[in-house]
Amino acid sequence: MGFMELTHRQKEAILMAQKNEITEYHIYTKLSASIKDQHNREVLAEIANEELAHYRFWQRITRQNIKPNRWKVWLYFIISRIFGLTFGIKLMEKGERRAEEVYAKLADTMPEIHKIIQDEDRHEKKLVDLINEEHLNYVGSMVLGLNDALVELTGTLAGLTFALQNTRLIALSGFITGIAASFSMAASEYLSTKSQEGDQSPIKAATYTGIAYIFTVLFLIFPYLLFGHYFLCLCLTVINAVLVILIFNFYVSVAKDLDFKRRFLEMVSISLGVAALSFVIGFLVRVFLGVEV
Repeated sequence: MGFMELTHRQKEAILMAQKNEITEYHIYTKLSASIKDQHNREVLAEIANEELAHYRFWQRITRQNIKPNRWKVWLYFIISRIFGLTFGIKLMEKGERRAEEVYAKLADTMPEIHKIIQDEDRHEKKLVDLINEEHLNYVGSMVLGLNDALVELTGTLAGLTFALQNTRLIALSGFITGIAASFSMAASEYLSTKSQEGDQSPIKAATYTGIAYIFTVLFLIFPYLLFGHYFLCLCLTVINAVLVILIFNFYVSVAKDLDFKRRFLEMVSISLGVAALSFVIGFLVRVFLGVEV
């Protein structure tokens, strides 16, 4: 079937598919040229050539030259360089799944599209084993540090907010508690990893746990250093906690192919539940012990 015999919607879908293929060819080519690992470079270059072959398939149908989306090329290149190759590629591949739906709708009129669909499926399977990025091997340690900091410190700050009602004292108390807890968690992760048989380095596992904990602590107490109203600071801290959970779970869900919604709701429920309970405890301590600051 010729291009002119297709419906307007089919033509638009094909032109969009052609643009996506040439755009992704340039993304993979640019990423391949930017990394040092020879195996990864070769695999990325192979996938880029497949994307170029798909583009030429559509070009034979449309008989048009389509330019890549340069903004998209640079966007995914920068994302991959900042957040890791695995995250950048898998984020892009999620968009490619929408292209596969377009291909499936056109497959009845153009049987050759079945090969493109198979190629796209093979892309994802290659990408699963493509890259061995160190930080992704220690996601469990980062989750431990981040989750523990969110639960413990959000609860601690909520309790201190009502018990002390002084933003500077709350920030100081929260910081001391958080730093002490980060060292404790790092030491526990070191001993836990050392006792297990595996390829993970106990020192690196402890470092990832401690760093994740400390950064979370600093982010949560930050409002208490800026504002004077303790209830406003508590509200901002809760918002910060939800924001940290949202960003981190989105990153992990993309990079590790995990369920984002379930993990996000679980962490939010635990963190906010502990914060609410600690707030009540802080209220009871202030009322029954007669604490005045």
